[in-house]
Amino acid sequence: MKTFEELGVSAEIRQAIEEMGYEQPMPVQEEVIPYLLGENNDVVALAQTGTGKTAAYGLPLIQKVDISHRVPQSLILCPTRELCLQIAGDLSDYAKYIDGLRVLPVYGGSSIESQIRALKRGVHIIVATPGRLIDLMERKTVSLATVQNVVMDEADEMLDMGFTDSIDAILADVPEERNTLLFSATMSPEISRIAQNYLHDAKEITIGRKNESTNTVKHVAYCVHAKDKYAALKRIVDYYPQIYAIIFCRTRKETQEIADKLMQEGYNADSLHGDLSQAQRDQVMQKFRIRNLQLLVATDVAARGLDVDDLTHVINYGLPDDTESYTHRSGRTGRAGKTGTSIAIINLREKGKLRQIERVIGKKFEAGEMPTGKQICQKQLMKVIDDVEKVKVNEEEIADFMPDVYRKLDWLSKEDLIKRMVSHEFNRFLDYYRDREEIEITSTLDGGRKEKRNKGEKGVKGPRQAEEGYARLFINLGKSDNFFPADLISLLNNHTRGRIAVGRIDLMRNFSFFEVEEGAAKNVLKALNRASWRGRKVSVEVADAADKEPVKGEGKRKGSAKPARTATRAHEQKYSKKDDWKQFFQPGNEFRGPEPDFSEEGWAKRSKKKKK
Repeated sequence: MKTFEELGVSAEIRQAIEEMGYEQPMPVQEEVIPYLLGENNDVVALAQTGTGKTAAYGLPLIQKVDISHRVPQSLILCPTRELCLQIAGDLSDYAKYIDGLRVLPVYGGSSIESQIRALKRGVHIIVATPGRLIDLMERKTVSLATVQNVVMDEADEMLDMGFTDSIDAILADVPEERNTLLFSATMSPEISRIAQNYLHDAKEITIGRKNESTNTVKHVAYCVHAKDKYAALKRIVDYYPQIYAIIFCRTRKETQEIADKLMQEGYNADSLHGDLSQAQRDQVMQKFRIRNLQLLVATDVAARGLDVDDLTHVINYGLPDDTESYTHRSGRTGRAGKTGTSIAIINLREKGKLRQIERVIGKKFEAGEMPTGKQICQKQLMKVIDDVEKVKVNEEEIADFMPDVYRKLDWLSKEDLIKRMVSHEFNRFLDYYRDREEIEITSTLDGGRKEKRNKGEKGVKGPRQAEEGYARLFINLGKSDNFFPADLISLLNNHTRGRIAVGRIDLMRNFSFFEVEEGAAKNVLKALNRASWRGRKVSVEVADAADKEPVKGEGKRKGSAKPARTATRAHEQKYSKKDDWKQFFQPGNEFRGPEPDFSEEGWAKRSKKKKK
């Protein structure tokens, strides 16, 4: 392994980084620094957050600055205000012993006038979010004509946030003769496009494998019933008393609800999402950084720019829609040579996503074994004992109080005293888990299921069964109506009150099925049957009940040439088109009763019956 001196880093910078605790270059620094210290060297570096990439590009940029010319010489683009401030702060620390070097963070959410004044005084390096930089360019208060180096940090995040047009406009305003450095955790098609359009003969540097989480991260999945997800989260958190984690949720609403539940139950937690003001976000992030919070419940967007090196866990309260988001989430733990764990709490319908993620990251998820109440209590008890062992005793400070304490506790034996001390800290866990039912793990992750198969499962004919605790509903809207999951969620949000937990959604061509919690099914039926969607009246029914409920005469097959009628017949009145009927009989959407005759003759007979 080389030293920073061997990489070509100047003495002034080495002095500063040694005081910051930098001893040996990290792999990304060893690869990138010598290359960037040269001229006309474009780089695409694929590296996870937390691998030391800020120093990898920051040290060469600082070293190449001409202090005598106070004009923008390097531009660093990043996705969020928080990351912008963090990068600018790091660069200032690296340049501690370089007199006169000026670094300016430029971001939204703060006074643009003060940023304009700083630009007029002159800066050497600008660290900017794309939106605010475009604003300054349109006001003609910043010139990029002197920029010799452009860095795009977390480029994939910027593109995900919709900054593609802004990045194109910014790069078009920078001289073509420049170094362009692109840092990304993943190599997406859009990243490839940017690299092809704006980089010349770029060297590709990969730290680890493309699109793979760091090797220091263990991936674990707990597959449970949807109704048990929060209880499973509680058990996992309780089982790791020293946990320091981000819990990722899919929506702002879910984020706030989970955080509120945890706080109400005494956990040291808070939420981070887009509905908070900037001041509230800053306060929450600062508390989390200094460990005043143990659990941060966040959305993907809100957590961008939050950089913490010593997270023990990342918990996915359900999986994100795309594998790149999972890669970013899991990459927040296992940093700086430490190990970490990325946990996914999923239900059976999310196993497909799990397999996709496994293919991308090149790793298998371990099947998590849900801790029992007894195991949790044992872990918490040992934490109490560890805390007592490690407590610092200040003999002088407590000396005056000890005679009264000894007198007060004199009647207790050593064993009684220990039991009482332990119980004082331990009883809340014991009370909670004493008669609590254990949580069922529903899948082994290897394709099998733990519980007994029911009639609706693959290989056995019959209607698809809703997940336990959920009701399966039918709605008369489908793909041909341009009706998709987001539209269903919008319908529910606009016509129902409170939070509706939605389970599996099966979209067909002309109709769909979806699952909601059993307790909410009645309200959903009532609300949506009064609703309309794009001028069309919405019709919703209980699918499982319709499938199973026999109509008059069912079961009296003996001696009759006619097959028993079922719920399939009831749907015929709504869907007379041949293609609509076929949707019911696609694999995985089986209904009780005989399949209709789809021949031309059979269809003609059915049409004649209706006309009569």
